[in-house]
Formats: sequence, C-alpha cells, structure tokens
Amino acid sequence: MITIKNLSKSYGKNVVLKNIDITFDKGNIYGIVGDNGAGKTTLFRCIAGLENYEGDIISDINPLKNYLGFLMTDSYFFSKITGLEYVRLLCNAKITLKITNNQILEKNIFTLPLNDYVSTYSSGMKKKLALFAILLQDNQYFLLDEPFNGIDINSNILLIEIIKKLKNIGKTVIMSSHIFSTLSDTCDEILLINNGEIERKVLKHDFADLEIELKKSSNNIISKLFNP
Repeated sequence: MITIKNLSKSYGKNVVLKNIDITFDKGNIYGIVGDNGAGKTTLFRCIAGLENYEGDIISDINPLKNYLGFLMTDSYFFSKITGLEYVRLLCNAKITLKITNNQILEKNIFTLPLNDYVSTYSSGMKKKLALFAILLQDNQYFLLDEPFNGIDINSNILLIEIIKKLKNIGKTVIMSSHIFSTLSDTCDEILLINNGEIERKVLKHDFADLEIELKKSSNNIISKLFNP
C-alpha cells in the first residue's frame, strides 16, 4: 500500500500539485488521467523520489524506491550501451537481484535486438526495453507514465495482458494514458487530475459513464472549430 497525504509541489511560484490525498492498495491497478500539464508526471516523479515535495508519501515497504519500477515517458540511455547491458544495469541496481545474460535473453518477450546499441533502436523499441528492464527487477510497485505511447499494436495488446498479470500476482500498478480504452480494460479505479488536484475518483462500474462524459466534452470543443 502507498498512502499519499497532503502532497504539494511547486516550481518557484508555479504550483503543480495541490494537497493530493490518495491511497493505492496492493494488487490494484490505477489510472491517472488529465490534460497535458495537469500534474501527472510530477506526481509520478514525487512518488519515485525524484522530486522534493511537501506532504507525506508512506508505503508498507521501505525504502519504497527499492521496490518500485518507474517507466518514464522518455527514458534516458547512454549512447554506447547495448540493450542487454542496459537491462543488466537496471537489474544490478537491485542489490539482491541476480540474473544472468542467458536468463535475460530467454525472457526477451518483446524480441528486442539486445546485442545492438540502444542508439539504433526506434522510440517504440526504447520504450519496450525500459519496460522489459523494470519487469525483470521484480518490483512490487509499478509507475507507468504513458506506457502505450509509441509501441506497436501487438506490443500494446501484450502490455495490457502483462498489466493484468501483475494484478493477478499481487503487484500494484499506477499508470497514466491518453488512450481511455487501455485504462478501462485494465484499471480498478481511474483518478482525474486537473490543475494539480484530484478532481474525481471513478470506480470500474462507472467507467462507461466517464467515457461518455469525456466524449461529450470533446465533441463540444470540436464543434467550436467546425461551426460557422
């Protein structure tokens, strides 16, 4: 379980998060939705320990960062590192985790060219490599910031099944996505963040109503463009 209490974050005078209160229960999947700049990525970075903040983030396992896999929207890669070396690097960051090159190659579910330099990868391949590495870390918590962006349709379907499997084995997944169907297919709860605040919490049985509401809002915006 991760409990967030009165979390606020500012960059100078720019307030990005305002008094966020959320509890993420073990074995559940949570979706975070909101407009660009609403605060989703900043919230993820605070949970991952990459930002200073006001308030409290409390977990049942400490230190949280040792048990958390964070998939950033754009992961960083050294210019002269192979896919295999990258995965080994992230796995070695978990002190108690021992994994061999052969095990990594055997588990290469995305069929990535792991012996090639990551600099030769497409953006979608880089996204899959970063995801593959944090899955092999055997984390208890997963923060996935726009995990479906840039990956092919087969990998998209595979990722949905991976997320469902993580839930079945008791992992906690918190992810953002601009693709509503991926959230409605996987999540137990969707949180709407607006201007740095949690505006609503929507449970699974109300997802259909939420989708209708979002589509109606989009149609109202579109009508302004096409109406004379």
